[in-house]
Amino acid sequence: MSKEMKKKLEKKIRRAKRTRSHIRDTAERPRLSVSRSLKHISAQIIDDQKGVTIASAFDIKLDLKGKTKTDIAALVGTEIGKKAKEAGVTKVVFDRGPYLFHGRVKALAEAARNEGLEF
Repeated sequence: MSKEMKKKLEKKIRRAKRTRSHIRDTAERPRLSVSRSLKHISAQIIDDQKGVTIASAFDIKLDLKGKTKTDIAALVGTEIGKKAKEAGVTKVVFDRGPYLFHGRVKALAEAARNEGLEF
């Protein structure tokens, strides 16, 4: 790994730690964690107290033909909202990780809110 790649990775890890340091109330609310790459996006609802994933949604499992990345992120948000309802979760803490709250991350969050998740 080159020096530049290591610096980028270190910055990404620092941003994620900074975001997670502001997250509180995980005892009462599980964490909705978002992960994205250039091609894919996924979301997980995690109970940090027990160390268990309650629900997860990935774009790989959805029908994606003819859709933009933002549309796909909204579908993942809808899917995670439905799975959270089935698991009995209504309130979560949103963990965007090192990503800014715009574009695909924002689309996923808004779709999850429309399905009834509160954060």
